[in-house]
Amino acid sequence: MAATYQAERDRGLTRLLETVRALPEGERPWCSGVALAAGTASGPLAEEGFGWAVRYAAYDESADRGVELPRERWVPVRRGRRQDTVFDLASLTKLCTTIVALRAVERGLITLDGHVAAYAPECTAAAEHGITVRHLLTHTSGLIPELPLYEEAGRERRLARLAAEPPVTPPGTARRYSDLNFLLLQRVVERTARRPLDRLVREAVTGPLGMSDTRFNPPASWLPRIAATEDQRRPWGKVDRGMLRGVVHDENAWALGGVAGHAGLFSTAGDLAVLCRALLAGGGPVLSAESTELMLTAPGLGFEVDQPWFMGELAGRGAAGHTGFTGTSLVVDRARGLYLVLLATTVHPRRRPGDSTPRAAAATALARALG
Repeated sequence: MAATYQAERDRGLTRLLETVRALPEGERPWCSGVALAAGTASGPLAEEGFGWAVRYAAYDESADRGVELPRERWVPVRRGRRQDTVFDLASLTKLCTTIVALRAVERGLITLDGHVAAYAPECTAAAEHGITVRHLLTHTSGLIPELPLYEEAGRERRLARLAAEPPVTPPGTARRYSDLNFLLLQRVVERTARRPLDRLVREAVTGPLGMSDTRFNPPASWLPRIAATEDQRRPWGKVDRGMLRGVVHDENAWALGGVAGHAGLFSTAGDLAVLCRALLAGGGPVLSAESTELMLTAPGLGFEVDQPWFMGELAGRGAAGHTGFTGTSLVVDRARGLYLVLLATTVHPRRRPGDSTPRAAAATALARALG
């Protein structure tokens, strides 16, 4: 019986690897390259890299295709400690900001139902409309999805525009996903802890877990390991920066210096697997079991819960996770004791309309292998 189960599991994991291996292949691949990490609380089950971290020099708008670098300059996606490819996490940053906020709750610096303006009084619109920390973490503040902060001249004007933006629906009445929630949450945690977000993430998450390949604004020495993102130009991009590698893709995070509550972190599949295993094991040493339960249980704080559009058949039993615009995703399924990390470069050489079908297919493959 045990041998039969092991054989079925091995075949299922092989199907998972085949599913992910195909993502960078074909005439119009889903991504340029992808790193996979799947496992349980006790350790990894599958860790692989496929495709290319760097393949294109630019995007040719007239031909609607990437301009490839000379073949000898392509950089493969790699897996393995000390050589793991580093990816721009995009909105997976929100998960670390969430943990920082819940650590602040545990320390008594803030409360979930405390008003944002009580902690960051410069947030005048939040004060007028009674937006709370919980509203931010559950995307029920009523704020629009984003603002073009990058159009403002200077950091102070950008933050002033954020602080003055009113909700379009009364807080607590509707869910609308918004990057602005986590930019305001950044203001709350920085004000109450009296330290910048990058330091708080290091103290609360990456330091305790030994995630040495995770940080904002990666140093130049990391560049050979970093996956390129986009030839960022108008009209598909919002600013004209050219091919990006080693600097944050998100325009607002870039305009705010690379450290933002909604985007800006860079990391590896191996480092995120460490975080996933900690969450599966109850949250220590980053959070208490009670905070972890609250964070990962529907409706979720910072995390999305049971979303089959990217979780596939892992959804339905309380799976929690998130996606990122650059092609990243993470799922923690406590019911099955599984995690899945996919770090892909879907915006290299340029962004396309979002398609999470491959994410869901990989999650379904893992669910069927170990479910």
